[in-house]
Amino acid sequence: MKRIFLCLLTAIFLSLAVFSASAAGASWYCPKSVGGKQPKTPADLAEALSHGAYYLDMRRGDDAAERVVYLTFDAGYENGNVARVLDVLAEKQVPAAFFVLKHFAVANADLICRMARDGHLICNHTASHKNLSGASRTEIEAELTALAAAVEEAGGSCSSYFRPPAGAYSLEMLDHVASLGYRTVFWSVAYADWDNQRQPSPKKALDLLRARMHNGAVVLLHPTSATNAEILSVLIDSLRAEGYRFASLDELCIAR
Repeated sequence: MKRIFLCLLTAIFLSLAVFSASAAGASWYCPKSVGGKQPKTPADLAEALSHGAYYLDMRRGDDAAERVVYLTFDAGYENGNVARVLDVLAEKQVPAAFFVLKHFAVANADLICRMARDGHLICNHTASHKNLSGASRTEIEAELTALAAAVEEAGGSCSSYFRPPAGAYSLEMLDHVASLGYRTVFWSVAYADWDNQRQPSPKKALDLLRARMHNGAVVLLHPTSATNAEILSVLIDSLRAEGYRFASLDELCIAR
């Protein structure tokens, strides 16, 4: 009887979680990788994948012969470290995706042009970092269109990939974004790197990222982080030494 009661509670909780993501919105998270294995998709997040979202390369599982990782960066402003990150990516010949805001594009046309010139994807992170989980299709379109226009005015071209600010989403939002021609890309590897006043040490950051890495990982980093700018070269070299290849989101999303 107790087991039946617990199962009913679990079913109710999962139903409420899915309803929450559908109606009121939810925040993306991802369980940490254990032993270098791909994290299992939690039931309350699995619904997002059926609405066009991506967060790791499921075609390249734990037993795949080829090891691949996708580097992505969320950039809202420049403090000198974005340029440092671009320097490392150019030196190492690694492709990346930069999810940018309107402020970044307007204030840093030189970096937008450099991203395009270096072969990186310039992606949509909204114009104003607005939570769109409860927004209408018209509101979502206005945010995405404004960002794309700012990128083009700066000399770049906005790709068809979108990442919601803070990972806030709803199933309706995902559907609206898809209807506008965008694919939503979340992440499977990240760490607390966004607070410039509380940066982890390079050793701690590398240890965290290495421990959470897995095949097909979509890695989220903030390029404004001084720690990330410092460790990126070492991280790239260490992952390559482990047999990883760095790929573009075009490869992740080309088919599913």
